[in-house]
This record gives sequence, C-alpha cells and structure tokens, in this order.
Amino acid sequence: MDLYAENILAHYRAPQNKGDLQEASITHTEANHACGDELTVQMNIENGRIAEIAWQGAGCAISQAGMSMLSEEVRGMTLEKAGALGQKDVYDLLGIPVGPRRFKCALLCLHTLKNTLNVYRKIPVQGWLKTVEIDEE
Repeated sequence: MDLYAENILAHYRAPQNKGDLQEASITHTEANHACGDELTVQMNIENGRIAEIAWQGAGCAISQAGMSMLSEEVRGMTLEKAGALGQKDVYDLLGIPVGPRRFKCALLCLHTLKNTLNVYRKIPVQGWLKTVEIDEE
C-alpha cells in the first residue's frame, strides 16, 4: 500500500477543521522535534464534550492529514472518550501501515489532542510515552 494513500492526500489537500476558533476554551501546541511537524489545537468544551475543534499546523502529509481526520472524529465526543483514544484509533483513521520512522508523524495529532485535554483539566502535559502509550522496550 502506498504511504501517501488517497485518503491522506485528500485530507492534506483539503484539511477539515483547519482554522481558528474566535473564543476557544483551550489552545495548546505540540511539535515533533525530530522532523519539525507542529500542531496547535483549539477547542470549545461544553457540558463535558468537545463542542468545536479547530487546528493549525505545518508538516508532512501524514501529520496534517492525521489531525484533519482526528478533528472530525472527536467533534461532539465526550472528554473521557476522546482521552481514551489510542494509537490503533489513529492508525485506523489513516488507513495505512505506519512504520517505526513515521509513527511520531502519525501520532502527533493524538499527542496534541491528549495534552490539550490535560491542559484543560489542569493536569501537567505528558510525554509521548504516556499520551500515545508507546512501550519503552
């Protein structure tokens, strides 16, 4: 399967929810320093749900398409359900196999989402090992 599958290219070319929220409940930025990808997520939280989500970012097709897809997935979701998402959920959205050299590109959206929720809940931000449940071995 081609690394840049058509669904990834479609989201990269026409990203969903990319933009700014006028009055966000929370804004948070994360980066993959290994390659320079960066994402900023803004959310409006209402009644324990992600009422609105917007994002800005720069980077490779996988990181930007991943955020586009994940933003569609979590809109309207409870904070608990969004916080419970894992690697497999993102890989399923992307629909391609992700090798060890590209996993941080693919999972930057999840890392940013989870740390945005942590900041909203006034919990310290976490490193990659915690947010995307990477085994240290």
